[in-house]
Amino acid sequence: MLLDMADGYVEQNRSLDKRKNLLRGRTVVNLFFENSTRTRTSFELAGKRLGADVINMQVSASSVQKGETLIDTAMTLNAMHLDVLVVRHPDSGAVKLLSEKVNCAVINGGDGSHEHPTQALLDALTIRRRKGRLSGLTVAICGDVLHSRVARSNIHLLNVMGARVRLVGPRTLLPSQVERMGVEVFHDMRAGLEDVDVVMMLRIQNERMRGNFIPSIREYFHFFGLDYDKLALAKPDAVIMHPGPMNRGVEIDSDVADDVERSLIREQVEMGVAVRMACLHALAGPLPNADGGA
Repeated sequence: MLLDMADGYVEQNRSLDKRKNLLRGRTVVNLFFENSTRTRTSFELAGKRLGADVINMQVSASSVQKGETLIDTAMTLNAMHLDVLVVRHPDSGAVKLLSEKVNCAVINGGDGSHEHPTQALLDALTIRRRKGRLSGLTVAICGDVLHSRVARSNIHLLNVMGARVRLVGPRTLLPSQVERMGVEVFHDMRAGLEDVDVVMMLRIQNERMRGNFIPSIREYFHFFGLDYDKLALAKPDAVIMHPGPMNRGVEIDSDVADDVERSLIREQVEMGVAVRMACLHALAGPLPNADGGA
């Protein structure tokens, strides 16, 4: 299981010697059509710590900006004989299309408002390490669910793992008929946070919005921003999460975000490297001539 494998990599990453040669001779390319700090850096670290050759392709300086199509890009990448391609793209479904055209393993690093699978995996690992389980927990995902690929991937994974998922946010920021995804929906933050085990906040994604979805930032924080007053309705040992980057004072109060006892935001970043190491191991390790040495 990926989470169990990632658990082992957490301990490796905390040791003095963080490097293994499991993927020696393998080539991992990070192809990011959107800017990213956490995801791209953690994939880069993950590949290097497993001994792979890692290349970060700068799309802003590539032929894509000169009019090259996604299919042309796939043909170019095939000629380079890659082993793993990590892709982030602003269009939903673009990563799946690319995966059908290249002759290597493909990892979705986030596509539009569709999915972000490795983020959901690292969130699940973070929760499991703190709570000891996922099954039976109540997780509230709060904020801009409509534009969030993180929310969609977490809903799928948490449901599979036996957690109970609540979505909390204004009607304008929740997908229509979202109840069909096996979640409970709340438009009142206080009701939605009552007795939950995990509070997962989402940022307002202005870059994906076309039109006005909230009256004002101040009003949004008043009703849907996480502060200690609202958090008091959750269980006393409820933990706080956020995929980043955070908009402090918009969806989360700084004091809450930096609470050393309850905030798992820094742990999420650490788990991201371990989870992505596990994904690379699972996809590239079994390839022919893989070096399984330590």
